[in-house]
Parts: sequence; structure tokens; C-alpha cells
Amino acid sequence: MKTDIHPKYGPARVTCACGETFESGSTKKELRVEICSKCHPFFTGKQKLVDTSGRVDKFKKKYGM
Repeated sequence: MKTDIHPKYGPARVTCACGETFESGSTKKELRVEICSKCHPFFTGKQKLVDTSGRVDKFKKKYGM
């Protein structure tokens, strides 16, 4: 096997858009993510519906819901 071809793996600080930070392992020192287990709807039980262009309303109107 070739030596010294893999990047160094070490601790990394992960920062979420909600403000949560935690330690993990990565080849990068710092990671920024949009969603984490503190704000993800699967873990929180809350559903965040992001509807920027009225697609949900358009669908309900089209199919008479």
C-alpha cells in the first residue's frame, strides 16, 4: 500500500445554522451545516414547511383540497 496518500483525520468543530456546535471527526478543522439533530424535524417532532413561492397553496387550489 502507498503511504502518506490519505489526508489527516482529526477532531472538527461542527457549527449548525441554528447556532448549535459540537465536536466530530473529519479531515477538515471546521464544518458548517444547515441542519442538525437539534433542529431537524425528525428529531424535534415539529415540521417546518418552507414555501417560498406558494407551491403548496397552488397545489391545493389545483386539486381542490
